[in-house]
Amino acid sequence: MADDKPTALEPISVAIRIKLSAMMFLQFMLFAVFWVQLPGYLDKIGVAGVQKWLIMSSMGFGCMMSPIIGMIADRHFSSQKVLMVLNALGGLMLIGSAYVTEPMLLFLIMVIYMLTYMPTWSLTNTIAMAHSPAEKLPQIRVFGSIGWFASGAFTWVAINMIGMKDGIDGTNIPLICAGVTCLVGAAVAMTLPDTPPPAKGKPASVIDALGLRAVTLLKDKNFAFFIFISILVMFPFALYWSFLGSFLTAKGFGHVQTVMGNWGQFAEMFLMLLVPVAIAKVGIKWTMALGLLALLVRFAAFSMGEAFGGDIWIFAGILVHGLIFGFFFVGGQIYVDKKAPEEIRGQAQGFIFLITFGVGLVIGTFTFGKLLELYSWATVMQIATAISAVGLVLFMLIFKNDFGGSHVEAATEAAIEEAPAADEVAADDAE
Repeated sequence: MADDKPTALEPISVAIRIKLSAMMFLQFMLFAVFWVQLPGYLDKIGVAGVQKWLIMSSMGFGCMMSPIIGMIADRHFSSQKVLMVLNALGGLMLIGSAYVTEPMLLFLIMVIYMLTYMPTWSLTNTIAMAHSPAEKLPQIRVFGSIGWFASGAFTWVAINMIGMKDGIDGTNIPLICAGVTCLVGAAVAMTLPDTPPPAKGKPASVIDALGLRAVTLLKDKNFAFFIFISILVMFPFALYWSFLGSFLTAKGFGHVQTVMGNWGQFAEMFLMLLVPVAIAKVGIKWTMALGLLALLVRFAAFSMGEAFGGDIWIFAGILVHGLIFGFFFVGGQIYVDKKAPEEIRGQAQGFIFLITFGVGLVIGTFTFGKLLELYSWATVMQIATAISAVGLVLFMLIFKNDFGGSHVEAATEAAIEEAPAADEVAADDAE
């Protein structure tokens, strides 16, 4: 960590604040620009079946491997230089993918891109925390949410300035825009203050990087059940994450990025603020249960939209995204933080991210990809609703608040500040 990190009594300079905010803004905007619209684009170029599922699972494969890249970077290179190289490579991958229609080659390119992109979630936090007081981090991180919300501006530009009356849905333009934004992010990284390798000289271990020492926590039945529920929840979550773009297109929605990305993220910016309030009022178990209830509400709303029509149901399912992510996933991070022994706490966070956005996302994408081949959207939404209901009921009946300790408030603040970077793992050797 940089020696000149400001303290609470020494405010961050305006110049550094602007650079860090721009870093966050670009890093999250570039992903939102293309990912939401990718399913519709794949449909347009004729990619379907297993090949589509593989491409939409590329993020999960990236999540599985990115901690290893992060481990290497933490020990040998300055963080801002790693961010620059990863963004430059990622930008080239995205631009190249815009001109590839052969499914397996496109899958390979997207996996390589995800290997360059997923480590940046923790890298940007590392850089920001090295050069700003802890209490100022949320003010910098919020620009990532603003960037995600601003990704809809690309559709507005396409319609109003370029004259594309149908927007950019189903075209390769989002991939090109994201690639260019990624290259701009690389240029911004070159201007960032130096952030020396935070784990330089410490022993490297793939086991530690993947958080696999935390597997020992599975001996605890309650923790093992929490992992089971987390994987189960990722099945319907994968339907939303990987295929909702196709669903919205099938429903006749235009400007999918604006509908799904902007409105969902806009609501999340406010709903995330309710997480510490909920934990203080009802505790972590009920907070996570409220997140699962929101997941049930989402797919029940989508099912109602399929059964009775009306866009209001679709928007209702999108707008609860912040409750799902904040209450269950951030709440889960807090539970893991309290449950794990201090010496493997960081690795436990890496393990839960590997299990959910890695393994769970891949399995969920393939499962619902197959279901979409066999059944209509109405039936698939009903299946997702049923899975969400089962997850909520099982959680309420079986899960227990079985941890002790007095660091709830600190864990809550840390999880909210670092929520988009749940894949950050500890660099220290657990031994």
